[in-house]
Amino acid sequence: MEFIDYYKVLEIDKNADTAAIKKAYRRLARKYHPDLNPGDEAAKRKFQQINEANEVLSDPEKRKKYDRYGKDWQHAEAFEQAERERQTAGGGYQHYTYSGGDPGQFSDFFESMFGSGFESRYRERQSPRFKGQDLNATLRLNLTDVLTSRRQTIDLGDRKIRIRIPAGVEDGQTIRIKGYGGPGLNEGPPGDLYITFEILNNTRFKRLGSDLYAEEEISLYTAVLGGEITIETLDGKVKLNVSPGTQNGTRVKLRGKGIPVYKQENRFGDLYITYTVALPTNLTAEEKELFTKLSSLRK
Repeated sequence: MEFIDYYKVLEIDKNADTAAIKKAYRRLARKYHPDLNPGDEAAKRKFQQINEANEVLSDPEKRKKYDRYGKDWQHAEAFEQAERERQTAGGGYQHYTYSGGDPGQFSDFFESMFGSGFESRYRERQSPRFKGQDLNATLRLNLTDVLTSRRQTIDLGDRKIRIRIPAGVEDGQTIRIKGYGGPGLNEGPPGDLYITFEILNNTRFKRLGSDLYAEEEISLYTAVLGGEITIETLDGKVKLNVSPGTQNGTRVKLRGKGIPVYKQENRFGDLYITYTVALPTNLTAEEKELFTKLSSLRK
């Protein structure tokens, strides 16, 4: 198994913290995403390496094992168990139990730690079953794509799978697809696939959870006298009645006009509209005179 330096893959220092790892992953995932590099096999391989590196380095336990054992990090428990038994036996090699990895893919690390006889002794024992490696993938969608549940095909490189995406998924949310990770070892179960969503806002609305927020400009006359306005929502136009004397910054709520609530059928967030009052400009002499009279009346 060829060694891959995950720190170099993510272009970060070995002392990078969690925030730096996440930032580097997002930047590189965008750059090499297959959707942005159609037909580019090199970009696809790079994208897979980026996902693999992020899976290990973003997990504190996996990162600790990787920093100590390098490419053999998935065999860490086997190394540590064998070392404990070796010390207990006074340096002998008796009844070692290997708890991870493929017997056909032993690295030289075993021999360097436990001697040249370790591998042959292990091969004489029956191997237990182990779950396959979990995989990570990033899926980019527009905000308008999450208004309804949808099915989408995901290219994992060696195979394609079709999944159902529930309406209302959020930016940065991760879901697990059980059994779609790497193959198990010694007839063990396959790993799982973890999909992280990157939701691009292609609307004028600001999203907070299942709620949406937007500003709507109204004229001074509508604010003072009241009236009816028409606004755009994600599911079409609606009419709103503006009350007389509406102040700048007034917020109104349109119930159920937000984003579908994740995995809650027929439940939606709300849409909040904040009014901004537009003052008239380039007034004529007559208009200025009327405003002057109005000002006098108010006094």
